[in-house]
Amino acid sequence: MTRAELIRQIKKKRSFLCVGLDTDITKIPPFLLKYKDPVLEFNKLIIAATADLCVAYKPNVAFYESRGASGWECLIKTWELLPVDCLNIADAKRGDIGNTSSMYARAFFDPSSSGMGFDAVTVAPYMGKDSVVPFFEFQGKWVIILALTSNTGSADFQNITSDTGFQLFEQVIQKANAWGNIENTMYVVGATRGEAFAIIRKHAPDHFLLVPGVGAQGGSLVDVCRFGMTPDCGLLVNATRSIIYASNETDFADKARVEAQLLQKEMEAELVKAGVIV
Repeated sequence: MTRAELIRQIKKKRSFLCVGLDTDITKIPPFLLKYKDPVLEFNKLIIAATADLCVAYKPNVAFYESRGASGWECLIKTWELLPVDCLNIADAKRGDIGNTSSMYARAFFDPSSSGMGFDAVTVAPYMGKDSVVPFFEFQGKWVIILALTSNTGSADFQNITSDTGFQLFEQVIQKANAWGNIENTMYVVGATRGEAFAIIRKHAPDHFLLVPGVGAQGGSLVDVCRFGMTPDCGLLVNATRSIIYASNETDFADKARVEAQLLQKEMEAELVKAGVIV
């Protein structure tokens, strides 16, 4: 999915919602356990209930890898279910020396190799340029670089200020801007750090930002939009637990839709307020 198409979908659906598919087999409704692949059945129903309300899906790879070969097969089948009008993101947070990163990129971008061809993958930039650039070698794909995350431990390193006066997350963005561009690079910025979006936008005024932390983690959508929205929206706000675990009964998909609709309506209001849509 190109940047232009993503913007078109945001305006069409009046939403910048990304639904996280961090599906934990121990948390899904018990009645699904009778299926051959309970996680796949859960994902199928969540996708069917929310596809018209969101512009992206983001399976967290760890929730599938933890189940071994069957989990990897479920991830492939989940990718096959994802709507073509939604950006599909492999939340893998990969990053290693060059030749290893090339293999990671192939795993998520090359269906002839792995059976999956995600539009985007999250990447950890800690090892520097040669750990990230191999992901850019796949044309038409997005590299989503961790910048300022929403977890409590993020301050251990990401807020360290160097003698340049910039915090580490700022330096990551400054460096990474030279590796890609607004057509193939996004940054992960946690919603729990709303005021930091003003700093982020000084370094990445036009890049799309993938924003976790709204919903169960308590991040403020209003603050994210106030400091982070651009004329093209420039935001993909992810919600996972508040949507997919809205119910643990047979009505889980219906309740997930209700929660997604609530967020979509809030997003619509913010898009109107910012003049992105009328």
